[in-house]
Amino acid sequence: MRLYHSPTTPYGRKVMVLLLETGQSGDVEVVSASGTPLDPGTQPLDANPLGKIPVLVLDDGTALYDSRVICRWLDDRAGAGLYPAAPRLWRSLTLEATADGILEAALLIVYETRLRPEQSRFAPWVEGQWTKIARALDMLETRWQDHLAGPLDIGQIALACALSYLDFRHGARDWRDGHPRLAAWHDGFAARASMTATAPQG
Repeated sequence: MRLYHSPTTPYGRKVMVLLLETGQSGDVEVVSASGTPLDPGTQPLDANPLGKIPVLVLDDGTALYDSRVICRWLDDRAGAGLYPAAPRLWRSLTLEATADGILEAALLIVYETRLRPEQSRFAPWVEGQWTKIARALDMLETRWQDHLAGPLDIGQIALACALSYLDFRHGARDWRDGHPRLAAWHDGFAARASMTATAPQG
């Protein structure tokens, strides 16, 4: 199997963390790929015409994307149980969707500030994206502590990668301010070997 991945993509990191947590990292060849909406770069467009990574190409040539599909497939392959039985499953998937939504808003801010010419940037739109993130953080702080304290699942992995991405690209926003319980949980999760091994650089 080949995984097209960039060390700085948080969606790809979610897959990498899952591979390590489930003991499958040795089964996958990781191929570096990168690009932007303006320039697809080295992204595997033949495998994913949307020009996004990660993409997992199976031994028979089948291409799986996006990260949610890849993670579900890898968990099933390993029988790892990171997608628990219902009713906890629905909480796990909702947490994963919330984390991915945080990432979507965070990436849109990056694109606006890095790719759009300075004279065309729209600050209220950027702040609108951060407002989405802030609302999600408030909810996670007050409503999700019982789930975060439970057995490891895909929602926790997704959230840890999302919060780490906020540190990586939006550290000046200090998401920890006002979210002490969420910050404490993240500090503990970020110390896992799977997280330290996949921490982005640069």
